[in-house]
Amino acid sequence: MEFITITVIAVGLAMDAFVVSIVSGGAYKQLHVKHALRMALFFGAFQAFMPLIGSLAGLSLKDYIQDYDHWVAFALLAAVGGKMIYESFKIKSVKENPDPSNIIVLLVLSVATSIDALAIGITLSIITSSIAVAVIIIGLITFALSYAGVLIGKRFGHFFENKIEAVGGLVLIGIGVKILCEHLIF
Repeated sequence: MEFITITVIAVGLAMDAFVVSIVSGGAYKQLHVKHALRMALFFGAFQAFMPLIGSLAGLSLKDYIQDYDHWVAFALLAAVGGKMIYESFKIKSVKENPDPSNIIVLLVLSVATSIDALAIGITLSIITSSIAVAVIIIGLITFALSYAGVLIGKRFGHFFENKIEAVGGLVLIGIGVKILCEHLIF
């Protein structure tokens, strides 16, 4: 039962990274397997690392993070989403070859999509006897879904050309709003 619970939590935590991966895969024409692997590795590592930090930090950190984690996630997602919307309306040169696996972009997206996992780590330390197994499951599921998301976005995202970038920005802002609403309303 513990394995099923951790797996369901892992899939839930990976959904934001999955959506961002689809958007990223569709936003760029020159996306290669190495980009998909890099994005999946970043998202998987951050989704695994954040619950580990949360579980090690203990219950005292929960109260501190819980008060503003939704605002941080919202701000990061809104900033990246706004930039994507802005970039979608700019006239791009033919030679431009954007790299969706840019380290700075990946770090921002990785933190933004995994910040909830920090608080989940505290819960995991209560419900599981092995936090190591839990973070490995979370990391692997996030890696797999993120990799698949990039490939899905690459395959189907070019139907909309650069407009998918604007939609992607709106999706990122929407995820930020969702996180904010979940914390403020529920």
